[in-house]
Amino acid sequence: MKALVFTAKQHMEIEDIDEPALKPNEARIQTKYAGICGTDHALYNGLPGSADAVPPIVFGHENSGVVTEVGSEVTNVKVGDRVTVDPNIYCGQCFYCHTGRPELCDNLSAVGVTRNGGLEESFTAPSSNVYPIPDDVTFKEAATVEPISCAVHGRKLLHITPYQKALVIGDGFMGQLFVQLLQAYGCHQVDFAGIIDEKLALNKEKFNVQNTYNTTRDKIPADYDVVIEAVGLPQTQEQAIEATRKGAQVLMFGVGKPDAHFSMNTYEVYQKQLTIQGSFINPNAFEDSIALLQSGQLNVDPIISDELSLEEVEPVLQGEVQGISKAVVKVGD
Repeated sequence: MKALVFTAKQHMEIEDIDEPALKPNEARIQTKYAGICGTDHALYNGLPGSADAVPPIVFGHENSGVVTEVGSEVTNVKVGDRVTVDPNIYCGQCFYCHTGRPELCDNLSAVGVTRNGGLEESFTAPSSNVYPIPDDVTFKEAATVEPISCAVHGRKLLHITPYQKALVIGDGFMGQLFVQLLQAYGCHQVDFAGIIDEKLALNKEKFNVQNTYNTTRDKIPADYDVVIEAVGLPQTQEQAIEATRKGAQVLMFGVGKPDAHFSMNTYEVYQKQLTIQGSFINPNAFEDSIALLQSGQLNVDPIISDELSLEEVEPVLQGEVQGISKAVVKVGD
């Protein structure tokens, strides 16, 4: 079958590879769409994602498709089901799994990171990670369930109530998801900060954003109860802290470089009684994410910017293609 294989740091090849054997607890899925995200950029450049990717490996951890075969122990899905896949596989045996924090699993593996993923015509996954999707959710939309689930997990780490004013910093795909997500979960006002005026205007027009700020020229007021940092750069992390009012919560969602640091006023953290929270991957968040898509509370179509073929993926990961907000790869018919 046709696959885009990561063969070495900053190098990929289209290859014809064999389908893997199917284990009793697994489903085989014909890929329809696979999303490309910041994790794939990091892995392509030899940086860690949720886990290390060791070549040769097939990327693709944001997937949708159709079940074509199931193992002898599988009961939750059947051949012909339209599905999406949670890529993260927990060991269930380590300290973190035993204490209800599987996202911190010491032995984490992942579809599209440590085992072949969706940038091939078909792939396998444990059936416990496979979720049927409703008929009114398209395959393209379903390929965004994984990033939605990461945002849902981050939101679950926060205390959200209707009186809160929220600010999202970062106008990439994840930041734009958070704009809608915070409203879906009850924040009465969500404002938006980024560097691309067109994206700021789109979210103000379509997604009920009240105030926008271009972080290259505008001063953000210290007026927010909840701040989502969805960039991962020291300067925007510092802006997130500075935008808080007393009692605020800051979610550091953006993925920074492994050696990056940012500074903050520690007295201000004390005096404002700030909560600064990290967020890693997406445990137990797929059902909520699918429901948010089906209900229309999240609309991803306006913020998916590009549909690619397998042959077009590597130039995107190399940074040769500019202006991409969110790319999905059409793998199957």
